[in-house]
Amino acid sequence: MIASALQSLRPGAQWSLNGDDYDGIDWLDTQQTKPSKAEVNAEIIKLLAAYSAKEYQRQRAAAYPSFADQFDLLYHGGYEAWKSAIAAVKDKYPKT
Repeated sequence: MIASALQSLRPGAQWSLNGDDYDGIDWLDTQQTKPSKAEVNAEIIKLLAAYSAKEYQRQRAAAYPSFADQFDLLYHGGYEAWKSAIAAVKDKYPKT
């Protein structure tokens, strides 16, 4: 998660990470300053919240019928049948 936070805070910066904590950051970039530990921790919290907020999208993507099945449903059942199948998934995993 630290790598994602660093990429988000300092896009394009050069650094390496040894381990999984702030002390393992080897800052190589001379153009951008190394973010503070507090900045990195705050960014990790922000990124985790953004990831959690989109849980419904990941659940829906896994639950939707394949495109082939959706096209088959459209062909055999029509638009209303397809719409109903998609609505069932959206109802099961509502947008939060």
